[in-house]
Amino acid sequence: MMQIKRIKLGTLAAHFTLLLFVIIWTLPTAGLLISSLRDKDQLAVSGWWTALTTTERNEVVRLPKADKQQKRGDKYIISGNIFAKDSGRKIISFGTSIKTLNEANPGETLPMRDGSKITIFEDGSFEWVSDKEFEFKRAPRIFFKAGIPPRFTLENYVEVLTSEGIGRSFINSFTVTIPATIIPILIAAFAAYALAWMNFPGRGWIVAAIVGLLVVPLQMSLIPLLKFYGTLANLTGGSAKTYMGIWMAHTGFGLPLAIYLLRNYMAGLPREIMESARVDGASHFKIFTTIILPLSFPALASFAIFQFLWVWNDLLVATVFLENTESTVVLTARLRELLGSRGDNWEILTSGAFISIIVPLIVFFSLQRYFVRGLLAGSVK
Repeated sequence: MMQIKRIKLGTLAAHFTLLLFVIIWTLPTAGLLISSLRDKDQLAVSGWWTALTTTERNEVVRLPKADKQQKRGDKYIISGNIFAKDSGRKIISFGTSIKTLNEANPGETLPMRDGSKITIFEDGSFEWVSDKEFEFKRAPRIFFKAGIPPRFTLENYVEVLTSEGIGRSFINSFTVTIPATIIPILIAAFAAYALAWMNFPGRGWIVAAIVGLLVVPLQMSLIPLLKFYGTLANLTGGSAKTYMGIWMAHTGFGLPLAIYLLRNYMAGLPREIMESARVDGASHFKIFTTIILPLSFPALASFAIFQFLWVWNDLLVATVFLENTESTVVLTARLRELLGSRGDNWEILTSGAFISIIVPLIVFFSLQRYFVRGLLAGSVK
């Protein structure tokens, strides 16, 4: 008789908790994706969770001018459609003021203040009839409640991708991100090897200082560092806000984590390999380049993902250390400009966000097999 394996309550709780965290982290991303594909009108009045349902929206429109009237028998008629374009919207109810929005249903006739009558149908077409000639100077308004059916479109993506300067901003972001990822890796790899396998006075204090720098917010150093750059620029006659300046800034901000991560990984490598190489007469530089670097690729890839994502998505450091010119503005700053100073064009924020994460996603999925291995290595002995 087969024995049924019992599922431990703790294991079940752990799996449930993990699933809950996955859902919590996935929902905002799914909502962002759905919002980026929705019509602007729907996005402005309802949340992404209503994307598959009809959305109701209160609107107002001014009727046509008196010169649009036509005489049919003894009646004067103005006809047309209150929807400016064929958007699939439908009239739910209408009235002559916002307080009487539900005064009439589609197909019903509503008396106007001047004695005329108007009939509005579900598709937005209307017929405004009067016994006498229309002579108003300013046409009255009609308030109505419209039902907007679900509509998905790529218009938001097209608007972002066809915006002026967006291609140049992509190139500028690569110009900033690639050197700002490679330079700290090169420096940190040498420093991590020295702290892991070379004996010299004060090594422990240096490691402690690096750990302490991990908790220092970069915002504390922005102004002092910019002043320092300004002093150097005055001495050399150049500009403080250059690509070299932002490369060095990102290098300085990324080095503590890089050294800490790589040092822990390298310290966990087998000592026997290094001792065998020393017996064969290999120098520290030879051991580092031929043994340590190939074995440390998971840790290097882990930090490269961190640094690339941080620099690519950065706006604060780019705003402080780069001039706001066409040749230097990065993608995040360009997207901020597209939104407008008052956020008037905020609907494109969702599509802009997905466009900006395309490159980081490619980098992450290309190196993700090394990610967890590089982070966990050296954490236990």
